[in-house]
Amino acid sequence: MPRIEVAEQAGTSLDGEPRPSEDRVVVVDPAPGSDRETGAVAVLDGATEQRPGLPSGGWYAQQLGHRLHETLARAPGTDLRATLADAIDAVAREHDLRAGVSPSSTVALARWTAEVVDVLVLADSPVVLFGTTGVEIVADERLSRLRTAGRLRTRSAVESLRNHVGGFWVAEAAPDAAEHAVRARLPRAEVQTLILATDGVATGVDDYGLFDWHGLRQLADDSGPRAVLDAVRDAERSDSARTRWPRPKVHDDQAIVVVDFTTRSG
Repeated sequence: MPRIEVAEQAGTSLDGEPRPSEDRVVVVDPAPGSDRETGAVAVLDGATEQRPGLPSGGWYAQQLGHRLHETLARAPGTDLRATLADAIDAVAREHDLRAGVSPSSTVALARWTAEVVDVLVLADSPVVLFGTTGVEIVADERLSRLRTAGRLRTRSAVESLRNHVGGFWVAEAAPDAAEHAVRARLPRAEVQTLILATDGVATGVDDYGLFDWHGLRQLADDSGPRAVLDAVRDAERSDSARTRWPRPKVHDDQAIVVVDFTTRSG
């Protein structure tokens, strides 16, 4: 099976205080006796919840990640959109969550067999595939476009655009959001490395310009994925006033998964 490396680091709250990470990582190993060439990984970024009386985004990401793990391990051939929709529905039913008044989470998911690699992205946690034909970035740009257009400046604006046509789509309590996920499929033989990242990592490429995705991969290869997180944190410490790179938190939560198909483990 491929070598899988994970690195995580908690960020700060909106008021700058330390608090537990709301990012979650899911790794699905092959079941005993099954094809060792199969597997799946996911990263989820629970949205910081400011509405009173609702569970945290981290709690929701934990519940959704658990359901995704169950389904991916039990039915690895299921369409990824159906897998995500079923997980969203199961969590909503189990915890009596209602669309529009529920915590939410991004989802970045990759699954592979001996023949293909399938990828799904919902909201701003990308998956980057490095292969024999170059680099493919699987990203959901709807949130970033709305931010750039200044349409997410208030809580009411975010709530009016969440899981609506013309807005953005995220895992919440509406299973049909999964139908709006961005997907990709590549032959397994063409994929060398997968990188899944929450936006607390991807910002090092997209906003800070510390490296491109090739440079991020090289740093992870040379020094381990934790070095990528540290590079982003060092940049943020140099801008603790958030003037060079305006952002809601001094440090966002960080999670990265590197799946290397060229180096075997196990």
